[in-house]
Amino acid sequence: MAWQSIEGHDAIAERFATAAALGRVAGSYLFIGPSGVGKSTFARGLAKALLCQQPQPDLVACNACASCVQAEAGSHPDIDVVQKPEDRATIPLEAFVGDAEHRMREGLCWRVKLRPAVGTRKAAIILDADLMLAEAANCLLKTLEEPPDGAVIILVGESLERQLPTIRSRCQIVRFKPLAPEIIGQVLEREAAAAGGPVDSAVIARVSHAAGGSLTRARLLLDPAAVEFRTQLIGLLAGRPLRGVELARETLSFVEAAGKEAPPRRARLKVVLEGAIDFYRAALRQATTGEPPADAALARAVAGWAVETALEGEAAEAAAILLEHSLDALDSVDRNANLAILIDAWTAILEAPRLAATGKP
Repeated sequence: MAWQSIEGHDAIAERFATAAALGRVAGSYLFIGPSGVGKSTFARGLAKALLCQQPQPDLVACNACASCVQAEAGSHPDIDVVQKPEDRATIPLEAFVGDAEHRMREGLCWRVKLRPAVGTRKAAIILDADLMLAEAANCLLKTLEEPPDGAVIILVGESLERQLPTIRSRCQIVRFKPLAPEIIGQVLEREAAAAGGPVDSAVIARVSHAAGGSLTRARLLLDPAAVEFRTQLIGLLAGRPLRGVELARETLSFVEAAGKEAPPRRARLKVVLEGAIDFYRAALRQATTGEPPADAALARAVAGWAVETALEGEAAEAAAILLEHSLDALDSVDRNANLAILIDAWTAILEAPRLAATGKP
């Protein structure tokens, strides 16, 4: 049975249940792991369970008390959630210490010190912790080092390296692994059945294996347009020489088809970049170890690319460079980069990996 219906992280749930039973829940945690595996959902579920007025065994929230009802509605006065604003590239300093006129009289660092409105605990969840300004992170240090009695502060990020060493040293680090394809498949099948739609087991199995352990990515890949574009993308990436103008045009068309709102556009571009990352990661692995990817279509495309590139004596080097720049482009999506400019810059680098690495033609 999944802990509070959160799949794939029962071992972490057991760790927190044991800590709660012994009265040894820490004041500061840093949740680290890939995107879309349930870190944020787990953090919210943990906060709800810790503040539950009638907790069940194994740190399971009752879902019936006033605290649980408010937590589920997102209106609990003692659960504070901070994240990057939609129109900002980072979490601003003001989110932690208030604006210039209300410094240290507003913001998370001030609110977490207030007496709990319900019960004896408070919880603060910082999503997008990778995107904190250094100034904001430094303001958080004192609160992390000496959290108020009964308060639990949870930072949620994807990369340990993006956190300041001083942040890492003040938090207990909890690592979340990618979800197994079987777990992703089970969740997708339940969601399809609940929605009353057809359950295509073959499509779900293919998507579950292509999702790289991310349930969020799996849901996006269920979009028929995304499945179709992924096939097209692999073909374009495998072409030698790579046709950068065509790749940029097709990618922009796919992204803009999501509508005028920025979030779905960014989500589609992330699907594209993650597909490229899969391609170049597989190419690098094959060039260095000889191990082909499990996906048959991807294996054929990578093999063809590797043969053509190896003729130029640069297969592993080129794959490493292109993988790195695709990862950088993916990071830029979360930092609110202009998508059209980002697509142009990314595809230009794919056309000329040597230029990207050396600065020379």
